[in-house]
Amino acid sequence: MATLLLAAGCGTEARSGTVPEGWGTLRTPAVTVAHPPAFEAQSAAERSKYNAAAATLQDDSGTIGMITVQLDFTDADSVEEAAIGAEAGVALGSTLGKQEEIKVSGPDGDEEARRINFQFTQKDSGTGSGAGTPGGALDPKAGSRVDGVIIAGLDADDKTFAVRIDAVKGKLGESDLKKIIDSITVE
Repeated sequence: MATLLLAAGCGTEARSGTVPEGWGTLRTPAVTVAHPPAFEAQSAAERSKYNAAAATLQDDSGTIGMITVQLDFTDADSVEEAAIGAEAGVALGSTLGKQEEIKVSGPDGDEEARRINFQFTQKDSGTGSGAGTPGGALDPKAGSRVDGVIIAGLDADDKTFAVRIDAVKGKLGESDLKKIIDSITVE
């Protein structure tokens, strides 16, 4: 069900920093990012203490997708250093892609950021929800392939930010992934 809702991504090209019609928004003091309507925003009590904002996608098997925002997660003097710090949060055994330079919307126009792609295979969840997943975020069946993207950079105060998008392979369409990334606005 959720795949059908997320795969429909027709329409015109969105401007950077634009929230698609009908989508929700995760707002933090430094970063705003949109999420598809099938994702549900988490309250401060529901999300990890390390996340300034989070939204999850669920189906009958559990949480199969998640968008998180982390702020000031490491000391960094550059976008490259912020990206390296964000890569450190990707679990051992993941397949890590090459960093790509991208632009996100900022207070005075486009801001430099880095995109990091990665994949991992879900391990046995053991006890407790999400026990086998880095950060305890997802709880799909063991053996599920998970695609992830991190957008990392510096905000207007030169503090680090990372927007992480994880979803079981095939559960988040490329069009929706692009819209999420294009919606990122740095304050």
